[in-house]
Amino acid sequence: MTPPGTPEHPLRVAIVGSGPAAFYVAEHLFRATDRTVQVDMFERLPMPFGLVRYGVAPDHEKIKSVTRVYERVAGREGFRFFGNVTIGTHVQVAELAAHYHAVCLATGAQTDRSMGIPGEDVAGSHAATEFVAWYNGHPEFVDRTFDLSAERVAVVGVGNVAVDVARILCRSVEELATTDIADHALEALRESRVREVVMLGRRGPLQAAFTNAEVKELGELAIADVRVVAEEVALDPLSRAELDAADDRALRKKVEILQGFAERSAADKARSLTLRFLVSPTEILGEEGRVRGVRLVRNALARSDDGSLRPRPTEEFETLPADLVFRSVGYRGVPVPGVPFHDSWGVIPNDGGRVLEDGAPRPGLYAAGWIKRGPSGVIGTNKPDAGDTVASLLADADAGILPEPGPDAHAAVVALVAERQPRWVSYDEWKRIDEAERARGEPAGRSRVKFTREAEVLELLGR
Repeated sequence: MTPPGTPEHPLRVAIVGSGPAAFYVAEHLFRATDRTVQVDMFERLPMPFGLVRYGVAPDHEKIKSVTRVYERVAGREGFRFFGNVTIGTHVQVAELAAHYHAVCLATGAQTDRSMGIPGEDVAGSHAATEFVAWYNGHPEFVDRTFDLSAERVAVVGVGNVAVDVARILCRSVEELATTDIADHALEALRESRVREVVMLGRRGPLQAAFTNAEVKELGELAIADVRVVAEEVALDPLSRAELDAADDRALRKKVEILQGFAERSAADKARSLTLRFLVSPTEILGEEGRVRGVRLVRNALARSDDGSLRPRPTEEFETLPADLVFRSVGYRGVPVPGVPFHDSWGVIPNDGGRVLEDGAPRPGLYAAGWIKRGPSGVIGTNKPDAGDTVASLLADADAGILPEPGPDAHAAVVALVAERQPRWVSYDEWKRIDEAERARGEPAGRSRVKFTREAEVLELLGR
């Protein structure tokens, strides 16, 4: 049989998820100009764009402009969007596979990693991912509550998410009021009594995951002084040797920025943000059922078997008083029903994007993005990753090893979805939602005011 990809026999691909990885998979498929492709994208929320809409901080509007690329992809002939459809609930993967040559899972990393320490679940201790989803208007987190009457907040971690959380807590309401932050979060932050935020990094300044632009931005906050502990940003001999060997100007600049914070005089601003290094939480302390502090152990860096510098606990401890804790020690994927999953790694086992079952590729099933490789990189990292997966998929199509979809599959999918989830949202309907959100934001000079509940969206669409 002729490989799929002709006008009479198009290559049909289902993509589960609608974040960056999903749209980059679609983009790479449509770039295969030597073949005709039909792409159907399935998203469990009514609105697309995943991490860009619900993960990127509201005060980083420029980063969100990447959705213009995704909009062009969605405008291609052969693209369809099925929003408000959960794979594994409304439609099973096996049912989906019966209608496509290939199914690609791009579901991201939807939950946080546990620290595995006592007190982690005491009231007032939250996953940073939940806070981010809440202030970004994620429908599943809109009703979460966070006690912003706390005056001191501890943020565990110094990666991108931790930086975002700390920065949002240290922004003025006037600054946030011009963004697309969710209205409920803006009102809660308006009443915030937070005066001090302390970020906790287990390794040294050289190993901090944030970028130079991010840490520089922290030093420019309008109403928050940035502080460090001088001895914690001084490089130990191993880090100094590593920096000298790397000959990396950006890395050197990061250390200079952090050490420069130690030389600053306090500007007596309304809030303070302290960046700590070489400390690890060993316990979240509670009193009367809620957070009252964090027990910390001081670390020293040592060379591990793989040659990298790793933190090792010392015998030195301290207690950091805090009334609210946000844990940001990494994301992890969640299983998709009917799909192999590596529980300890939090990813779908794969080889070049081909999903592995008992060590062998499962024909027609692929993965891309964080659910494929783990939560690493930035939004753009997903583009070459998606290209790698699509290359595997197209090679399998040319080899004739993809399953053949059932008859009238293109129309049959609409009938199946409409039967299982009558409230599904098309891309044209998303454009109506997008237009309405932008119109809601215009009077206040905001890019948009988000709909945060499914009922609001369905009412707008007349469902």
